[in-house]
Order: sequence, then C-alpha cells, then structure tokens
Amino acid sequence: MTNIQRLSPAVASALSASESAARRIFFEDIYPAVDGGRFPVKRIAGEDVGVWADIFRDGHDVLAATLCWRRHDDPHWQSTPMQLHVNDRWHGTFRPATPGRYVYALVAWTDAFATWQRDYRLKRDAGLDVATECLVACRLLEQLKPADEATAGRIRQALADFDRTASGDVFLDETLADAVRRLDPRPDLSWSALFPLVAERPRARAGAWYELFPRSQSPEPGRHGTLDDVIARVPDIAALGFDVLYLTPIHPIGRKNRKGRNNALTAGPNDPGSPYAIGSEAGGHDALHPELGLIDDFRRLVAACRQHGLEIALDFAVQCSPDHPWLKEHPEWFRWQPDGTVKYAENPPKKYEDIVNPDLFCADRAALWSALRDVILFWHRLGVKIFRIDNPHTKPFPFWEWLIAEVQAVDPDVIFLSEAFTRPKLMKALAKLGFTQSYTYFTWRTSKGELTAYLQELTGYPEREYFRPNFFVNTPDINPYHLQSGEPWMFKSRVALAATLSSNYGIYSGFELLEHEPIPGREEYLDSEKYEIKSRDWTRPGNIRDYIAQLNRLRRENPALLQTADLRFALVDNDNVIGFIKESVQHDNAVAVAIALAPGRHEFWFHFGDLQIGPPAARTHVRFVENLVTGERRPIEWGGVRLVIDTGSDPALLFRCLP
Repeated sequence: MTNIQRLSPAVASALSASESAARRIFFEDIYPAVDGGRFPVKRIAGEDVGVWADIFRDGHDVLAATLCWRRHDDPHWQSTPMQLHVNDRWHGTFRPATPGRYVYALVAWTDAFATWQRDYRLKRDAGLDVATECLVACRLLEQLKPADEATAGRIRQALADFDRTASGDVFLDETLADAVRRLDPRPDLSWSALFPLVAERPRARAGAWYELFPRSQSPEPGRHGTLDDVIARVPDIAALGFDVLYLTPIHPIGRKNRKGRNNALTAGPNDPGSPYAIGSEAGGHDALHPELGLIDDFRRLVAACRQHGLEIALDFAVQCSPDHPWLKEHPEWFRWQPDGTVKYAENPPKKYEDIVNPDLFCADRAALWSALRDVILFWHRLGVKIFRIDNPHTKPFPFWEWLIAEVQAVDPDVIFLSEAFTRPKLMKALAKLGFTQSYTYFTWRTSKGELTAYLQELTGYPEREYFRPNFFVNTPDINPYHLQSGEPWMFKSRVALAATLSSNYGIYSGFELLEHEPIPGREEYLDSEKYEIKSRDWTRPGNIRDYIAQLNRLRRENPALLQTADLRFALVDNDNVIGFIKESVQHDNAVAVAIALAPGRHEFWFHFGDLQIGPPAARTHVRFVENLVTGERRPIEWGGVRLVIDTGSDPALLFRCLP
C-alpha cells in the first residue's frame, strides 16, 4: 500500500479512497495453504489439487472466478473456472502434470451479464416490466468486440432474435452466455495472493525403507563388508518387499579421536570407528570408504537396486571428522577455540570428540553452502535420488530451504528425509522449509490414546498439507523400551502399526531378527553397530521376515495403505486394540485395520458407524469386510463386526472394505 503518511491530507485521502475502491472483491480462508502461503503445499504430480476459497464482494452482483496455476519458472498461466459451492465458498481443481514447483492463485471479477440474467429472471417471474432490462442487455452486447466471426455471429443472432420477438428470454441462452464470457471485460478484476505448491513423485508419499550398515553385510564373520556384499543382499531385501535401501554413511572414517566399541573414548587397533565421523586422508563427503570399494562398485549397486525395484537412499551428515580434508583446505569453515584447537561437536552432557561441525554461518558461508550442495549433486549424478539428512534441526533453517530448492531445481524427483527427533515445532518447520518426509514420535507412542492423538495431529489441517511422516520402528540410535524384551508379538505389532498407519515406514536391519539387547536403563543398543562390525545370520530361527514380507505385499496390493492423510479411527470397545480405516486417493480401495497393543487374546467390536467409502458421487456404507490374509468374508451387522485377535499368531487384522 502507498505510504500515505508523507502526503498532504487531501492527496492522501484521495489515494486511500482509490485503493479501497479497487479492493471490492475479497479472498478469504483459502485452502490449501501453509502459513498464508509462506510455505508450499505438498502434492503428488498427476493428481488433482482441490482449491477452496471464500470469494465475495459488496452488493448483490454476481461474481465469476477462475483458478490459475503455472510452474514457478513459467510466465504463462493456465486456468480453469471455479464453481460456487454454497455461502460464497468456491471450488476448483487443477492437476500439476509433472514433479516440480508451482504457484496457484484465484482471480475473480464482477460478471455483468450473469448479473443481468439473474435480475431479468427475477423481475420477469415477478410480473414486472422488463423493457428497460432488455435495453440494458442490448447495450451490453453491442459494446462487446468479438475477434472471431463465430462469436460475432452468435451475438448478432441474439440481437436479431430480440428485434424479431421483443422478448428478453432470447438473452438467457447458455451458448450466448458462453460467448459473452469469452469477451467479458471483467470489471473489478482482482487477484488473490500467490500460493506455492510442490508436486512430487509417488515415492515421496509412500515407501518401505530398509536401513543397513554396508560394512556389516559380509557373510564372513570378522571381515569388513564391501559394496559387493551389499549387492549380494539386494535380492533378499527386495523379496521382503522394501522400496528403499537406506545406507548409513559410506565415506572415509577419520582416525583422530576415533570411538571404540560402545562409544568408548579410546578405539582399539581394529575398531572401525563411527561412519558419522566423516573424512580422512582418503577423502571427504564425495569419497567412498576404501574398504567398501570403488565408485564403479557403487554404480553397480545402484544398477542392481534398480533391477530389483529398489532405490538407494544415502545418509547426508553435515559433519566432519578432525581428519576431513576441509579442515586443512578451508579452516575458515570451522570454529576454532582460543587455544587454536577446533571446536568439537557437543550435545551437553554428550560430547562427540570424533566429530566437528562446519560453521554454516561463517564469513565464507557462500562457498561452504555451495560445497555441500555439490556433494548432494555428486551422488545424484551417480543415480541417488533420496537423501536422509542427519540432525537437520542443528543446522540453520535458511541453509536447508536454499539447499533443497537448489537441488530440486536440478531434479525435482530428489527426496529429502529429515532425521530430526526434536521439539515438535522445529520438526514441522523443517517440513515447511522443504523436507519431503520427516521422522516422528511414533517410536515413543505406544498406547491407544497416544497413537490416536498423534495420528489425528499428523492427519489434521494444516499438518497434512506439508508434513509427511515416516514411521521408523527402530534406528541405530534408538532401541525403544517396548522392544527390549524381545517378544515376537510386540515386534509384529509395532511393524504392523508403522506399515499401516503411515504410508512411509522403515526398519533398521536386525529388527527382523528380533535384536533387542539394550544398554541397561537406556534406549540404546548394547554393542551398537555404530561402533563395530556386526555379523548376522539373516535366516536364523525365530525371525519375522515372512511377516514383514506379507505386510509389504499387502501394502502394495492396497493403495489405501499407501497414503496417510485419509485415516479415520473406528470405535473399538477394547482399550488394548486400536482400529482404523484408510481409503485410497482414488477412492477405489478401503482397508480396515485392527492391531493389538497388549499380549493375549482380545475380543472386540469394530464399529463402522456412518462411515462411507467409494467415489465422491457414489459414497456408500461398508457392507462386508474381507480378510486380506485368509480371504474370509464377514458381513457388517448393526454397523460393525465382532472380531478376535490372538497375538500368539498375529497381533494385526487387515480387511478390505466392500460396499
């Protein structure tokens, strides 16, 4: 708005009145939007985006509105008419065809001809004289300047019909109204603010992640694993039904202050150190740990994964060992103590002597930021399109917003997973800034009330528009208390919850073997793989590999489970059982899930109530449910169905809902 304080009172008053007159049309309560349009809404490319808004003006004139959109770097707008729903609420849809960044806006104006048509009908039907209204219609049509002969001919025909019949009804024809709309000068034309949107590929919304340490994949105990060993495991991981193979850092590991087993301050001569202490004389973030292999081996790993329907996700940790080449090449990128030593990473009372953090707000930050971006692009050129970012909440927000935008400008298919177990508002801010997916508090939500409240938060507005949860059941850092007893039913229950509540979920390798030994009194693994090489028999007795494979198969066969936002909790009359229904984006698949949260045999009533499924124009109540494992079909009676779960066999029941 003009700064009127510096103008004379008379001029300021005139300008203020002029500006106010130009704002006759209001846009309010625009959906979807994140923080009023400061941050982008997230959607999947190729799917419709529904946009709603309150659009109104003073008086009784009829409005027209369109929904406009374009790619953020395209100067040309596309548009589609919006429809009035009820009570000044308008609706329109558009479809971003390919992944990328878009903007959308609403445009509205006074529709003079539609206003005339409405007023004419009202007066005619009331038996009033409409002669003047007919003259007004003639003037409106005569003032139009059609460029094509077909439109000009339609208008001439309407005027001729009026001259012949003297009836204003000839101006109510819809083909005439369409012609007039194309020529309408659109008085009071107004634009809303612009709203950003990110359209992403389907993997952004749904995927099953399998995390492993490459150095632990050797079939020979005591031998450091190689990328060839990882390649040998790819068919097995794919057979379990996973979509993403997530590798912890694969870069050279520093020797200075290297940690020993169980995070000991002093490493033994054969201790491999933490892969998160990145960098040595062998290179930094764009190098491979020498014992893993060569860059050509990595290319072969990417190709093997692609052949088996898997994608590689790499860990990106913005941290260095004291041996990282950058400390010598760019000492200005780090913080140095008054005594001349570099400042080590800390999370009081924890101290990480084997890690130093670059100063992302140093004087030479432009070069540092570019170097980190180039690391991502280096691995992207080798075929990596998914990056899990370690501890992003400890780095500046502006850096992530810039980095993600820079990388996705090169390839909008790149996915970023935020590993931020921190305060809720920080986690949500990172999602707003561009992270595709986010770690969550699922790991610590165990009761029915906790899970229900948390999922209602994540699937509510506006969180569902920008925060995509990824439910990891465990991580190398977190051995949750509820898994530490090693009970198979609990492992099954937790992976079933993760795989069905969220469309993105993950396990850290060893989970399928029921690994659970903790450091006493702590949510950490004893003999943590972060500090030593593990050797495992991946088929040892007691594993739940088949159970996980079955869950992943059911996910792929039921698109309702491959989305998170459309989730409705069911009334279940047993506090030890949680129940919910999910429906696919296309409304062609609905799944009901019941999962036990305590051991034993549980009888309960799963109540559907008034819940309806199916396409928007043909919603209907659920009449039958079909067990996705056994194929048994049960009718819905009195609004629900009585079920039994025995955790000794399976703590979860999954049903297809049928009309």
